[in-house]
Amino acid sequence: MILRDKAIRKHSVKEYSDNKILSRFVFVHFVDMKNFRVITFTCALLSLSIKRSEAACGFESCPELDKDKINVHLIAHSHDDVGWLKTVDQYYYGTENQIHRGRVERIFDTVIHELLKNSKRRFVQVEILFFFKWYNDQSEDLKLAVKKLVDNGQLEFAGGGWTMNDEATTHYQSIIDQYNVGLKFLRDTFGSCGRPNIGWQLDSFGHSREMASIFAQMGYSGEFFTRIDFMDKITRNDELSLEMIWQSSESLSNSDIFAAVSQGHYSEPLGFCFDVLCYDDPIIDGNRFDNNVQFKVNTFLNYSTWLSQWVRSNHVMVSMGEDFRFQNAEINFSNMDKLIKYVNARQSKGSRVNLLYSTPACYLKAIHQLEQTWPNKTQDFFPYASNIHDAWTGYYTSRPTQKRFIRDGNHFLQVVKQLSTFANLTGPQHTNDLDILRQTIGLMQHHDAITGTERQAVASDYDRLLTDAIVGAETNARDALRILTNLTTGEFTSCLKLNISVCAFTQESANNLVVTLFNSLAHTSTQYVRVPVKNESYVIADEMGREVTFELVPVPSDVLAIQHRSNITQHELVFKASVQKIANFYVRVLSSPKSSSAKKRILGYQGPSDDNELVIQNSLIKLVFDNSTGKLKTVAMNGVTENIEQTFAIYKGYWGDNQGTVNRSSGSYIFRPDGDIKELSDKIDLTVYNGDRVQEVHQHVNEWISQVIRLYDGVNRVEFEWLVGPIPANDNSSKEIVTRFKSDISSNGVFYTDSNGREMLQRKRNEREDFDPDLTEKVSANYYPVTTRISLKDEKKHMTLLNDRAQGGSSLQDGMLELMIHRRLLSDDWCGVAEALNETQFGKGLVARGKVYLILNNITEKATGTESLNQKELHLPFWKFFSKSNSVATVLPNKLPDFTDLPQSINLLTLEPYSSDEILLRLEHVMNHNESNVLSFNVRTLFDTLAGQEIRETTLDGNLPLDEMKRLKFHHDVDGTDPSKVEYFTSSHKPLTANASMANSDFNVTFYPMQIRTFIIKR
Repeated sequence: MILRDKAIRKHSVKEYSDNKILSRFVFVHFVDMKNFRVITFTCALLSLSIKRSEAACGFESCPELDKDKINVHLIAHSHDDVGWLKTVDQYYYGTENQIHRGRVERIFDTVIHELLKNSKRRFVQVEILFFFKWYNDQSEDLKLAVKKLVDNGQLEFAGGGWTMNDEATTHYQSIIDQYNVGLKFLRDTFGSCGRPNIGWQLDSFGHSREMASIFAQMGYSGEFFTRIDFMDKITRNDELSLEMIWQSSESLSNSDIFAAVSQGHYSEPLGFCFDVLCYDDPIIDGNRFDNNVQFKVNTFLNYSTWLSQWVRSNHVMVSMGEDFRFQNAEINFSNMDKLIKYVNARQSKGSRVNLLYSTPACYLKAIHQLEQTWPNKTQDFFPYASNIHDAWTGYYTSRPTQKRFIRDGNHFLQVVKQLSTFANLTGPQHTNDLDILRQTIGLMQHHDAITGTERQAVASDYDRLLTDAIVGAETNARDALRILTNLTTGEFTSCLKLNISVCAFTQESANNLVVTLFNSLAHTSTQYVRVPVKNESYVIADEMGREVTFELVPVPSDVLAIQHRSNITQHELVFKASVQKIANFYVRVLSSPKSSSAKKRILGYQGPSDDNELVIQNSLIKLVFDNSTGKLKTVAMNGVTENIEQTFAIYKGYWGDNQGTVNRSSGSYIFRPDGDIKELSDKIDLTVYNGDRVQEVHQHVNEWISQVIRLYDGVNRVEFEWLVGPIPANDNSSKEIVTRFKSDISSNGVFYTDSNGREMLQRKRNEREDFDPDLTEKVSANYYPVTTRISLKDEKKHMTLLNDRAQGGSSLQDGMLELMIHRRLLSDDWCGVAEALNETQFGKGLVARGKVYLILNNITEKATGTESLNQKELHLPFWKFFSKSNSVATVLPNKLPDFTDLPQSINLLTLEPYSSDEILLRLEHVMNHNESNVLSFNVRTLFDTLAGQEIRETTLDGNLPLDEMKRLKFHHDVDGTDPSKVEYFTSSHKPLTANASMANSDFNVTFYPMQIRTFIIKR
């Protein structure tokens, strides 16, 4: 595992006595046995005490400014991808340098050394994964030196997540979790000085409103980023609106957060990259013939003056870093020292530029002190286009199977965290295995991981890491379930290939099989369960010994034809289960059916050729198919009947030589179709399976596309399970596959997509909130990220699609919704990865399988609330564990907490071990202000059944007491407030603080729509 590995290193530091201040040099020797090298450097640990002095970090450590000059804030930083062209470990240790000369451990080695030389120097660190790996490998003395640098504000953390996450394809649950992992490490290691004040999302490919909301809920005061649409940036330059106040939620109060977009890229100014990866000249001073001080200073002054025209204040921020910079920090800092010295010397000759080492937090504090107002922002920054043909909307779908695997990994993480809490697993091995899964899921949120924009070798490494982490944490789940049930020797195995109806545990036999279902939600859920089995006679019983009705359904023939699938099991047991938290079901194989219910085979038949229509229906939904085409024709549900045709279609991906934007290829990042879309119009073969509980229409579209359309009795949604691949490439063309749902709904160019799985945002075809977009690429310019939901409506009807992984989607015609489900591209788009997105498996194109769910409803405010509840259930369905036993297993109910006092629209977002005697509880109101009202309830019963002794409320991430949260508040251009008054945001409600001795009424809580509240419970 990447986080278990340690570099082979030894440290020797001169001894010093306790409570004795060092005013001398300490020599630190690093010995790297891998490369047989010795580096000796001298660290000036001036005034360093064993007892850490009172901290003056964050906003309190900011340098002095000159209000009469242009204050230029130099931001020394390095953006270090945790995997992209190389794997995370290759980047850290510096191997495979023929691919890229990135070596992150060397960055930390040299940056810390250089910061210790000069107390004015500063450095901003973002990716906590890399820092964690490096820091834990250092000597105690060097750790003490690092803590001193953090305490005095020289080393400042920004963002604070385990990675710099993507913002388009990530789910908010995983984003919050990965910030909790990073921020908890910083808090446990450095205390309050380790906590960031700002978000730092320089390299994400567009920016979501929900990400801004998460930053605000964590108590951050601002967010800095770079990549927005090129037309948007031109407009904001002209309107002086690169810096703004972002209203990050329509439902939450106090959701405003300051947001700043860099004028250019996040790299150094041209000519000022003083790094081993660059070729710019250093600053040469002294009595030398090639002295270039005057040239360098003039150039920088001109740049600073030019930059200042795009902002509203006398403060500008200049990035002095880029990808994997500072591998020799001495070169960088010595040149920046000279630059500051000689630029500021020009003040005596009338220069108005004041140059200083700074941080993003100090920049934010400086402009907060000004009598200044700022423009408003309410939507998001998607889609991102870097030029007229370069819409970065392809990565919304790239590597679809990996996107789904990451979603599954997050699902299992929630399961293991809850089970570990219920069973009180706090031992070192359990804690380590859970931490590795947390960290790996955090890694997968990286903006070159879940996006699918990494090289294939790196993608394979990500898959390896996630598989290992899941397998390691299965021990936690098994040990917990052995405590929580009477099945004390149960295997409790998970099956990771259920999406193709394969489970090694049931492959030979499902006799004496115990299926244990875990419900991650707070409320009892009723779902249908599918178990791969052979075509035999079965009986299923619940924990009370009651026989459970089931149906035996054939696995679709197109799934059986998947090349790498073992076809021992060709059927699935399908049964309905209601689960509060944990439930067990017992399956036996009968030598012969004892009754008609013991083995129910659903017989198949072809749709009659002499009928125009084929109808399947249950008590809630009716579907009508056109027999002449094999396509869905009409949907009736919730009192609404609508003509809905569902089809598959292909975009041909543009293949150019990338010499200029006009020749840009469709690639991992870019979606650029070549010509019109081609809808598949050949007649679709239908096979129908009609049972009492489940009805299925199996559609064979062509040799590499098929689908099952499915209804479950009592389930008010239509399931479309698609299978795509291997996408053929024998015609030497790139292909991008979409599914389309066409209706007669008069949507007038308006549709809605979710923001990271939470609030919905309105989209208008061919329009943006703040600027006129370039529509040269009309299709890709109208694509948006769809993490969980896309919908459209008119005055009477509302159509919604829910998906099972992040995808790109749009409404390119009124009444039509489109999702891209798979891509195979034969050319790179020259956006950096330098490799075509041509995924193969077993010598052929990659096969992907997934689900889309359709809901058709009347126009009511409550209808979308129902979709929100559906979304939670689809995001975290029952997790299945499998064991062998000769009897029915039962759950020990006294081991489980009681969630019954939670209202239906209050969701259990997180329940996990937080420390050896504390747990973290995170609850959320899942509906918005149009769908629900304020909810009040009591959590005393839940607190008691979690064995709570004390409870305290924190910010969203769980690491800052909510009563200590204080965010900088900025003034809108048009809100009428007094900009001369310096204001702050604090908690909008009284934080919950209580203990077991207090009255029940002290545990009353109130939740506003979309509100998330986080609590730490001491046990």
